[in-house]
Amino acid sequence: MVCRKDFNKLIISILALWIGEQKVDPREIIRGRRVLIVDDEQDVLDALVELLNICKIDTASTFEEGKKLLENNIYDIAILDIMGVDGFSLLKIAIEMGIPVLMLTAHALSAETLKKSAKNGASYYVPKEEMSKMHVFMADVLEAKDKKKNPWIKCLERLGSFYDKKFGGTNWREKEKEFWEKRIKTIK
Repeated sequence: MVCRKDFNKLIISILALWIGEQKVDPREIIRGRRVLIVDDEQDVLDALVELLNICKIDTASTFEEGKKLLENNIYDIAILDIMGVDGFSLLKIAIEMGIPVLMLTAHALSAETLKKSAKNGASYYVPKEEMSKMHVFMADVLEAKDKKKNPWIKCLERLGSFYDKKFGGTNWREKEKEFWEKRIKTIK
């Protein structure tokens, strides 16, 4: 027999699901997804493969390998390093194929490459210092795509204060205020 307390919890859970307030585990959103990771640092590839082991992953360590994999396979999402593998050229190819992209960087971390990533169609901009949360960032992008929402809203919500610290305050936001306001309103 179900007690009143358990029944009330069940009703609350059903209502929360119905109105969309139930939080879904990011790992469930990315489970089984086809992912391409391109980075010239083997330790980064190894770390992401381990972190994202519930996905079907292909890796490449050069632009040429990444391009070939993009052109010959279907991916749900791609993670592209900016430096070392010509990530912006790979981004162009992925966008033409309708693949959402998270740009990954350490050495190119700047307000300028953040803006360039957004402007060129990337869905997220991930500092390598934060890649341990990649499953969350990927889930943000995939969920935004499924719900026809803009992934940059979640990106800036999750990483905005990180960017502020790295870019020396909020001037980067103020300097490009019009661009970011327009980007947030656009679905990509």
